[in-house]
Amino acid sequence: MSTFRGLEMSRQALSTQQSALYTTGHNISNANTPGYSRQRVNMQAMNAYPSPGMNSPQLPGQLGTGVEAGSVQRIRNQFLDTQFRSENASVGYWAQRTEALSRMENLLNEPSDSGIESAISDFWSALKGAATNPEQNGERAVILSRGEALADTFNHLSSSMNTIRSDLQTETENTIDQANSMIENLRDINSQIKKLETHGYSANDLYDKRDNILDDLSEIVNIDVTYNKDHIPDGKQGDGVATVNIIIAEGEPVNIVNGVTGDIAKIEKPTYTDPDEYNGMKFFESISVGDVDIISSKGTLQSYVHASGYVEDGEIKGDFPEVLEKLDNMAYAIVFSFNELHQDGDSGLPFFEELSGAPGAAGKMAVALKDHSDVNVSKDGNTGNGDLADDLAAIFTSVNDELDGVSVNGYLESLIGEVGVNASHANTMLESTATLQHQVNNQRQSISAVSLDEEMTNMIKFQHAYNAAARGMTAMDELIDTVINRMGLVGR
Repeated sequence: MSTFRGLEMSRQALSTQQSALYTTGHNISNANTPGYSRQRVNMQAMNAYPSPGMNSPQLPGQLGTGVEAGSVQRIRNQFLDTQFRSENASVGYWAQRTEALSRMENLLNEPSDSGIESAISDFWSALKGAATNPEQNGERAVILSRGEALADTFNHLSSSMNTIRSDLQTETENTIDQANSMIENLRDINSQIKKLETHGYSANDLYDKRDNILDDLSEIVNIDVTYNKDHIPDGKQGDGVATVNIIIAEGEPVNIVNGVTGDIAKIEKPTYTDPDEYNGMKFFESISVGDVDIISSKGTLQSYVHASGYVEDGEIKGDFPEVLEKLDNMAYAIVFSFNELHQDGDSGLPFFEELSGAPGAAGKMAVALKDHSDVNVSKDGNTGNGDLADDLAAIFTSVNDELDGVSVNGYLESLIGEVGVNASHANTMLESTATLQHQVNNQRQSISAVSLDEEMTNMIKFQHAYNAAARGMTAMDELIDTVINRMGLVGR
């Protein structure tokens, strides 16, 4: 080896320990950066001297030539990433479903003094009051007022639920825009990563940026991510370019990012049903990538669809449409049954405005009478007889053919109970999936997150190694000084 090899060996050691110190400083600087994965310098011994060959010098054995930084590795577990994204899709679905059902519960506002149950109870009490005191005009006025309040309550519920449905549809389109922006970003990051990896570099910070986007995208739709490393030179490390597919319930996964070719496929805007076919309301028909419907992919996108309402095999499904349908059925049953009895009275006028059918009945329900004197409480017209008012009150507690043999009160209790059960189930599922997600994320963080204690320990270790290498360079300098400046002086 060269006489100056010792200096080069020490210089290489200084450079390697310095790169390790820089990487440690980078970790400490990003200790609180969301999604950052800690990095480490993988040190390796340089090729020993001499190399095997015909003209190799005869030595007792190979001599070490120092250390070098083999690679700067990002500490990450892709298996845990896959688990996290799968759970994240479920959390995204149930979190949004819980929020939507919570809005529905707040709207129904049961039990309370201002909900639909209270409005029905007040109307029933007014009818019972007229049955007891049929000769009092004030009792008729109360019936008219309470009937208007009941109709207003149905109108408000119908209008508010349709407003929430419209909001959810808007949120769906906004979420699709966000997902498409993420898809474009993934394509661009893949391109940057490929350029660096082709030259043998590991794009660690770009990997983190890409993983953060994949995590966010996995909340919107359930995704599967694979990596291609064909472009990475032999002997070099790197994660490769990511290919992203959307997992759907049935059929092959749908490709949205092709890491090898750089092609992407965006999620198209939703298609809706014709409002004229469904009483002025529109429902989701499909959300597609190309010609493949992805509504069945778990995530917030699916949750918006399931809450707002969609058509499957010609049948309307969804949380809000199902509740709206039951409110319509109940409103129609009240109007039809009440008018049928009320028109048998002396005046023969309908109490509520006539409805052509149950669809949209809750939003159209209105009192037809303008004067309380037209309210009938007697079957025979006798002002002292309140038997009709009793029959009208019994509408809410008796079996109703329009509600499949259930009373109005029983139907309402079933509706409120069903909403409560669905909301409770959504909360339970959210807690369960969030717990699993939290556990996986904790495992992921235990591997990837920066520990300041560990980094400080590494900093001291690398600092000592740097100081020792510097001391070795000083020793080599003194040896060479002896050779150059103190040898060959005999005889002068």
